[in-house]
Amino acid sequence: MYMKTDTTQEKLHELFTRGVEELIDPDGKFKEKLNKKIKGQYPKDIIVKFGVDPTQPDIHLGHAIVFRKLRQFQDLGCKVVFIVGDFTAQIGDPTGKSKIRPELELKEIEENMKTYVEQVGKILRINKEAFAWIRNSDWFTAITDLNFPIGHKVNLKMKQNGQETTISFDANSFVGKAVVFEQTRMQVRDLGLKNKISVITLRSFLYGLRRITHSRLIERSMFQERIKKGEELYMHEMMYPVLQGIDSQVLHEIFGSCDLEIGGTDQTFNMLLGRDIMKANKQEEQSVMTIQMIEGLDGKELMSKSRGNYIAINEKPNDMYGKIMSLPDHLIVKYFKLSTYTPLEDIENIKEELKKGKVNPRDIKMRLAREIVAIYHGEEKAGKAEAEFIKIFQKGEIPDDIKEIGIKRGEKLVNVLIKEKIVKSKSDFRRLVEEGAIHELKKKEIIEDPNFKVKESLTLRIGKHRFIKISV
Repeated sequence: MYMKTDTTQEKLHELFTRGVEELIDPDGKFKEKLNKKIKGQYPKDIIVKFGVDPTQPDIHLGHAIVFRKLRQFQDLGCKVVFIVGDFTAQIGDPTGKSKIRPELELKEIEENMKTYVEQVGKILRINKEAFAWIRNSDWFTAITDLNFPIGHKVNLKMKQNGQETTISFDANSFVGKAVVFEQTRMQVRDLGLKNKISVITLRSFLYGLRRITHSRLIERSMFQERIKKGEELYMHEMMYPVLQGIDSQVLHEIFGSCDLEIGGTDQTFNMLLGRDIMKANKQEEQSVMTIQMIEGLDGKELMSKSRGNYIAINEKPNDMYGKIMSLPDHLIVKYFKLSTYTPLEDIENIKEELKKGKVNPRDIKMRLAREIVAIYHGEEKAGKAEAEFIKIFQKGEIPDDIKEIGIKRGEKLVNVLIKEKIVKSKSDFRRLVEEGAIHELKKKEIIEDPNFKVKESLTLRIGKHRFIKISV
């Protein structure tokens, strides 16, 4: 916890401004609560909610902006609760999407959830005092939704006359389903709640809808665009923000409050709807913080796995460093501000030096790359990644960890590279050839023939970051 000094106020100012698009905190209730927490005058947990869509397992630097903000709240004594939207992911959030998103299989969602939890530990404190996570299927799944193979049995241990006995039930009977339901609720199993399990029924769902009008739901731009184009707009898509709002209601029931929800600017509508749902249920409404979003490697579109312009936080150090070095120069300052811990005063100096042409953007970008790699892999690996980058791209040498393979003489290069997953397809290979992006390093030649056959051993650089040594 920060000490009660002027530095605390500086840190609070940075917390509420750096990378923050908007803070919706009517009457300043959340700020007041946080100040009391810092001074030791607020004994309850301050709950900060963040919802995760488990449809994509890789966390990239765009996601990490939010997670690093969550870490700041943790360091001030708040508890972050991670809502893994395994139930809502089966519906698909239409936010920013022009097409209807496909539903995902539960098994895929489960696998992605595990990956998410493993990755957030690189940024967040994941001890139980500062962090918890829970699936929203925990309250959106009812007992009757459970189905098991015919003949499947469920065992229940009971005490009779001081002795423990085991009774078996048909898993598809109501009693059997009830046993499994209670045993699998994260509210009971992981959070230790025993007196009450929060479950959303049709009755409670409709109760929350009393304050949500149809006109408000369809005013969203992505819905209006589809209506104007004569495209279908399904009710389950319109219900997504309502379900997300109910998540806040349930968190309040489980933890005693849901004080703040954080998300990207594309989630503003959904998070504000959570305030309405909480108000309808006579709960203190959550405040809302929207976080700025960042462009990806192309420098134009927002970072996204679907666009392929992302830098994952679990990238290998050398790959992460190289990708950051490929960023357009105009993103340097923004990346320093949103993706590093560099003091804002230093960032302003960097901005001025770049503007006046006092420094080479490449040198500043190298500092940026090193700082980001150090956050996720440590200083030592960041230093090695920088040394490797200098060796390859400034001195023109071959990387130490170059991939080596053996092939038969006369094989087509395109088939070799596709098999080794160096290129995605024949069209990808042809594009690289046309761009002159495949270099033979020893002879310093460019491969110009899309039907090139390998007749002797080669050492290739494909594009900027891919290398392979082929032995015949």
